[in-house]
Amino acid sequence: MNGGVPTALAVVTATCALANALIVVADLSRARFVLANAAEVGLGPAAIPRLAALKGAGAVGLAVGLAGVAWLGLAVAVGLVLFFTGAVVAHVRAGVLHNIGFPLLYLALAAGALAHFARNVL
Repeated sequence: MNGGVPTALAVVTATCALANALIVVADLSRARFVLANAAEVGLGPAAIPRLAALKGAGAVGLAVGLAGVAWLGLAVAVGLVLFFTGAVVAHVRAGVLHNIGFPLLYLALAAGALAHFARNVL
């Protein structure tokens, strides 16, 4: 019965890696919604590639963690939880709540990845 939880957390972790990889593509292609959202929360266009690099490193780190380097996956998951907590805080501080669901979704996925690796490492 408990076998479903590790499987579900692994799926959430893979989904988190994929979601981060996809948003990196949007960031680096300077999609209009990315530029608009960044401007609303007070970030200039110069910050977007830096943030994309962090999200890209997160996607790769989660994939490496899933491939067997669980301690790295755990470290990356902690980083992504902190990153997306910061994104949620930035949205709240700027009063940009109409699309706060996106950073909250990414935060939830990162928390699931953290739970997955915590079960395997700790």
